[in-house]
Amino acid sequence: MMRAPAKRKVTRARRRSNKRYWSARVSKESDALDLDRGVFSLRDPKRIASSLKRSAERSRRRKSEPYRSALSMLTFYINRAGKNLPAARRRTLQQAKVELRKQFGRD
Repeated sequence: MMRAPAKRKVTRARRRSNKRYWSARVSKESDALDLDRGVFSLRDPKRIASSLKRSAERSRRRKSEPYRSALSMLTFYINRAGKNLPAARRRTLQQAKVELRKQFGRD
């Protein structure tokens, strides 16, 4: 009787390397938005919201209405950062959501 070949042990690092930056690929290749560079590193929530609004209104890649696309991209960024996002940064981005609602007239 022949023995089946041993399965190769896949290390954690090797397993992660293939899927490591899927969120970056989503941002670049999906039908999302064409964002301004560094929009999520801005410190002012109003500037973040206005940049997202401008990008959403100009983008030809989005499938839904501009407000929904902008809010989705902001939420996507917050969720992908997860526990690595400092509390102060999270507060700024959450405030940007409120500003986005105001700028789109969705108080």
